[in-house]
Formats: sequence, C-alpha cells, structure tokens
Amino acid sequence: MRLADLVITSRRVSETRSRLEKTSALSDLLRRLAPGEIDIAVAFLSGHLRQGRIGLGGAAIRNAMPGTAAAEPSLTLGEVDASFERIASTTGSGSTAERGRLLSGLLAKATKEEQDFLVRLLFGELRQGALAGLMAEALAAAAEVPADEVRRAFMLAGELPEVAKAVLTEGRPGLARFRLQLFRPLQPMLAQPAGDVSEALERMGEAALELKLDGARVQVHKSGDEVRVYSRRGNEVTHAVPELVEIVRALPARQLLLDGETIALRPDGSPLPFQVTMRRFGRKLDVERLSREIPLTSLFFDILHLDGYDLIDRTAGERFLYLHDAAPGLSVPRLVTGIEEEAEDFFQEALARGHEGIMAKATDAPYEAGRRGSSWLKIKPAHTLDLVVLAAEWGHGRRDEWLSNLHLGARDPENGGFVMLGKTFKGLTDQMLIWQTQKLQDLAIGTDGWTVYVRPELVVEVAFSDVQESPQYPGGMALRFARVKRYREDKTAAEADTVGTVRGIFAKGQGQ
Repeated sequence: MRLADLVITSRRVSETRSRLEKTSALSDLLRRLAPGEIDIAVAFLSGHLRQGRIGLGGAAIRNAMPGTAAAEPSLTLGEVDASFERIASTTGSGSTAERGRLLSGLLAKATKEEQDFLVRLLFGELRQGALAGLMAEALAAAAEVPADEVRRAFMLAGELPEVAKAVLTEGRPGLARFRLQLFRPLQPMLAQPAGDVSEALERMGEAALELKLDGARVQVHKSGDEVRVYSRRGNEVTHAVPELVEIVRALPARQLLLDGETIALRPDGSPLPFQVTMRRFGRKLDVERLSREIPLTSLFFDILHLDGYDLIDRTAGERFLYLHDAAPGLSVPRLVTGIEEEAEDFFQEALARGHEGIMAKATDAPYEAGRRGSSWLKIKPAHTLDLVVLAAEWGHGRRDEWLSNLHLGARDPENGGFVMLGKTFKGLTDQMLIWQTQKLQDLAIGTDGWTVYVRPELVVEVAFSDVQESPQYPGGMALRFARVKRYREDKTAAEADTVGTVRGIFAKGQGQ
C-alpha cells in the first residue's frame, strides 16, 4: 500500500468528529492491507513507529526537512518502515549526522502532505483520533468479528499491531490465541479525573477509596521462584527493583500477577518527589548503591492472577479479598464508603500525608486493561498560576497555521524579567488558537522560523498537577501536566505570579 493512502485516511479521521465515520474510514483501509503491512499501518495510525525512538530530536528532524517535495506520491508503507529501521539501527561515530541524512532522503521522496504526516509522526503529534479503542472497533469491523473480542485480545496481548495481524489474517480463531500469560505484561487499567470527592461518589455511589501514590506503576509477575517486574509501558525493570523482587518471591502463592506502585518514602512515611523514585529506573545505575540510598516501598492495589486462576473478570471487591490473602500487609490503604464526609476526611488525610490525592474505584467492576473508563476515578487538588507567554512554536498538521506550543514564564521581581517553567499546547480550543496566533504575531520580537519570541505581555492562567525539579530550565523547575485554562486579559505581566510562588509550591511538594 502507498503511504499516500494511509495519509488520506488519517486526514479523513482527523477531520470528522463522528466516531462512526472514523471507524468506517479506518476499517476500509485495514481491509486493503497486505499481511506484511498490517503492523506498520496500525502503528502509524496509532501515532507511533514500530521501532519506537529512532535517535532523532526535534532540531535534527527540522534540519532534515528538504527544500522541495515530490510532485506525485510513490512511497510505500514498506519503504517508509525500512527507512525508519535503517535510521534506528545507525550507531557509532557520526551516527547523528547519518540518521539526519537518511531522514532527509526519505522526506525528499515524499509529497508535501506525506512530509507533514511523517514529521508529525516523528514528533509524536499525530493526534488524528485513531486511539486504541477506536482502532479496536475498526479492526472488528474490518474482520467482521465482535469488538469486545478484539478489545479483550488487545488487553491480554498489550500490543495492538500483534492483535491486528491476528484478526485480519485469521479472524476469530486468531483472537482465541490471546490469553493472560505470565511474563507478558498487560496494559494497565487507567483512570478518569473527577472534580472532587462529591462528584466521584455521585457517579459511583459506594466506592473503594485508595491513596493515590505518586510513584512508579509496576506490574509484577511470579511463577515459582521467577519474578519479573514491568513498568507502566510494559518495559521490564526487574533489575532496578531487587527489594520488590524479593518481597514477591517470598509470598506463598506459586503464581501471581500484581498491579501496584513502588515509591520512595521518607522515614516518616511521606513520599519523596516523583523524580527521586524514578532515579531507580535509570538505564545505567549502581543498583546496590541506589537501593541503599533510595529504598523503595511497594504497595499493591490489584491482583489479576493467582495460582492458575485469572481474576480480571472478577469484581474489584472480589479481587481486593484475593489480594489481601495473597499479599498480606502489602495492599495500598483503602476505605470503602458511600458517605461523603468519610470520603472527604480520607482525601484530606491523604493530602496531609503528602500524597497527591486519592483514587475512587467501583467495587463491582472488572479489570478493564488499557481503558480509561469510569470505574476508576482520580481526585487531586488543582494548582493554577497566572503566567506570561514568552514565546510560541508553530504547530503541526491541523495546527500548522497556528502558533500552538506556549513557552511559559513566571515573574522574577528580584532579578527582573521572567523565568521559564515549561511549555504546553494542551487546553487550547480552535478559537483560542486563532486569537493567540494573531495576538502573538502582534507581540513578536524575533523568530528562528519555528519559534516566535514575543514581548512578555500576555498573561495566561495555567492549571497543573505539581512542580518538579528540571535541569532543562534556568529556574531548575518545571510544571507537570500544564494545561491552559484561559487568557487573563484583565491582568498585566506585572501582576503575574512570581517565581517565588512557584518555589513555594515546589518546596511544599518536597516536604520542606
């Protein structure tokens, strides 16, 4: 199949809000794929490469853009994938330049629309709406099988391209091969946000409330004396957490699959910052030394397999009982209640202990791996700051005519000027994008062709989860999960929040 056919489908999916039309467009393309193209197409339409990272940063990708584009489409999916494979496998002295040369050669063969698609794919900004749930429905339609069976196979396999190839080449018999297997990580079940405790209980009635730990999500598989630990993304991290391995190896059950968090705590039991925990998961580290310096505490909130029995279809209430018996003393603190006052007290206690919030879980729900459904809700206090826009980057694809990614700064009254705290393009509606593009161009003082630098006059209200340490920015801090709420045209830059306020939020998060 030509790359152009996939690009056309991607555009159709991005231009419609109708889920039915998105599914129809995807399923039509999926039916036309050759067996060897299935995993490539599904990966591209899901917004990523089969190879994962290929060793090219943003500057290298921009520098690789050729000055011209092909007049007519000629690239096939196989050719594009083979090029990415060559780029990813290029190593050694001069490899950065060679990877850039290979990418430039690929882009030179592409039409303008294909170039735009590939660049957005490389930047991870191919947000055309072909998410896992939608792709599962499209695969079901293309193969004429029940969508629930595709979703379940995806849950058990953890890799959508593998499921796609099975169902498109073998139909339902292909899906039947996928079963829960120890040492093959499942996609983790995910949560939706709730505004507060009252909203969570209104949606659920009685709920199981748990501490929301800001640690590393882990999935632990055990069979006999063999124990392996996987990260949220399914990467094996067993070597980094020897104390967790020993704890699970010592449990009496012969076979286990546990879902939980591992986190670095202070002596008083309060959590250390997220980035401290993540130091234990570096690529190159002295595990023995770091395990002494940063000991990890592991707590589990779910059990999916126990001694030959799969538990994913059991209710959460049942799974909690199995977990209590299989891993005594290792469950995350939990309160089951439908009383708002009790729930609010639990929430406030979690915050007082330094945790980022709580989870609310429906006790009658099965484990829905990979789904961000309403059975799990996360409740966190929101921080907001009024910050100043220092610059903005041009967007990609649908946003390519708009200034999108905002550079955010806090006022520095001691030294003058503003201290950059990060970037965000989240929360911006089309109307906001149109307005800010014109406004920022009116305020422009310079550009490098990609980033437009502006006079620091525009104030924007930004919501975020917390402040983390970051050597990337001059102030040594960055906002986590920043999202634009609104522009504050009623405020001047002189009224924006100061870097001291940000340091205060950061210090509070450090427990100082």
